Amino acid sequence: MFAGLPELGISNGEDLKETLTNCTEPLKAIDQFQTENGILLPTLQSALPFLDLHGTPRLEFHQSVFDELCDKLMERVATIAEGKDEDRYGKLKELLEKSFPLVKMPSIQPVVMQVLKHLPKVPEKKLKLVMADKELYKVCAVEVKRQIWQENQALFGDEVSPLLKQYIVAKEAALFSSDLSILHNFFSPSPKARRQGEVVLKLTQMIGKNVKLYDMVLQFLRTLFLRTRNVHYCTLRAELLMSLHDLDISEICSVDSCHKFTWCLDACIREKFVDAKRARELQGFLDGVKKGQEEVLGDLSMILCDPFACNTLVLSTVRNLQELLSQDALPRDSPDLMLLLRMLSLGQGAWDMIDSQVFKEPRLELEVVTRFLPAMLSVLVDDYTFTVEQKLPSEEKTSLSYPTALPDNFNKYLQENGVACEMGLYYALHIAKQRNKNALQRLLPALVETYNDMAFGDIFLHLLTAHLTLLSDEFGTEEFCSAVFDGFLLTSFSSKDHVHRHNLRLLLHLHQKVLPSCVETLVKTLEPSKQSSDQVKELYTKLTGKLEAQKKSPPQPDEAPSLDLHPVKVPTTASTHRSERIGGREQQNKETN
Repeated sequence: MFAGLPELGISNGEDLKETLTNCTEPLKAIDQFQTENGILLPTLQSALPFLDLHGTPRLEFHQSVFDELCDKLMERVATIAEGKDEDRYGKLKELLEKSFPLVKMPSIQPVVMQVLKHLPKVPEKKLKLVMADKELYKVCAVEVKRQIWQENQALFGDEVSPLLKQYIVAKEAALFSSDLSILHNFFSPSPKARRQGEVVLKLTQMIGKNVKLYDMVLQFLRTLFLRTRNVHYCTLRAELLMSLHDLDISEICSVDSCHKFTWCLDACIREKFVDAKRARELQGFLDGVKKGQEEVLGDLSMILCDPFACNTLVLSTVRNLQELLSQDALPRDSPDLMLLLRMLSLGQGAWDMIDSQVFKEPRLELEVVTRFLPAMLSVLVDDYTFTVEQKLPSEEKTSLSYPTALPDNFNKYLQENGVACEMGLYYALHIAKQRNKNALQRLLPALVETYNDMAFGDIFLHLLTAHLTLLSDEFGTEEFCSAVFDGFLLTSFSSKDHVHRHNLRLLLHLHQKVLPSCVETLVKTLEPSKQSSDQVKELYTKLTGKLEAQKKSPPQPDEAPSLDLHPVKVPTTASTHRSERIGGREQQNKETN
């Protein structure tokens, strides 16, 4: 406990033990020990007996003085470090040399840690001693740990790894949330709110202003993205940069080539739309990548691969197409649309670019613009035509029926091109939001086979299940249930555990609206196998429990109103007038007869 005192020429318990062992007069030896090791203040000696008279133990007195001195010393250390004295760090180093031998002494340790914290460059020997001792490493300030981490990537990786796992678990939990709502979905939190998350704040604090640590975290994120293809690492890459931007850490923001691009894109994500002004800014950043600096494309592609960025780009694309439709304009004539497609393509190419280390912007297939987009516009025209047709008076309606087939080019590119597929998926969300049952039934079969199985990704299924709640009343028909479940959701659930979970989430939310015969079939179909995950089994148990409870307590009929014997005034309406006139005529007829 008192290790280090002898090094400073201060007696400790062992010295007292030796003195008492070898002395002939213990009381005198104790008195001498107290005098030599007490507070060396002549005027204090005469005052101590008064404390004795008040029954105050010497230990209590010395402890209070010690605590007061510790607080003053720590304040003084902070004052020296924040001052403008050129030799301030020299003074702190001198203090460190004197106090470091006592670093394991609990009462002195806070002072030593305070000195270490305020030294911008702790002597390497001291850093190694702190790093080698688990207890010291644990209690030292993050400012000291940063100096250790920047020279020890493996140790920093051990600290960061649990945080990255925690971040991914939280994102995936949000995608499987039991709350199915179009208003509170995965993309609802604002960028600023997301940056207040525990992991982002912790990483931001760990990095501080240290560029080397920031680069290490980015390298971890790239490595994990390559290893897992998990796009949430791309989200964290953008959130981390913008968190440092919020704190105005110019030391890092100024050296990250993606900073201004990410800042501009972040504003678009906040608005969930890329307007013309910001589109020009984003294009300027992309066009401004100079020869020899192509590596920045790897980071830009990762920023654009962030699902929140992708969501904003595709929503903007669908909106852009609607505007083109109202203007009778062609997709290829819209520079903003071309930029959106270019950024979508760059984002989707992130994994291949970082994996191959070939930093070249992927070329967007010309046929996506010349064939797929016109096909998509024709599908939009069908929707508008049918919607307008339904609103016409009956005498003006034609015998127009809603088309059941999609254009060949539409289906073809859903399967062969990532950008086209992404747009097709968001078109499905768009029509579900419009509560367009016919359009959805027409489109869902085409989503069974899509590029890289994108239609069965967690993010799309999370959004689709939320949007389907808007059509909850339609689940009372066998036709719609069959289109949603048999025609799409059940086509791959047996081989994909996550699709199984999304099926159960939807049914758990809508089971009261779904046709009873369909519910019965779905419950049998979705019964978990032995290989199913615990989450699937838990959801299934929850579903069957709800259905059992529903059977035992069927919905109660409305209570009959209590008989009120007091006269009640009946409001006069057209129908009551009519019944009164009829009753009057009947009475007259009786009297006549």
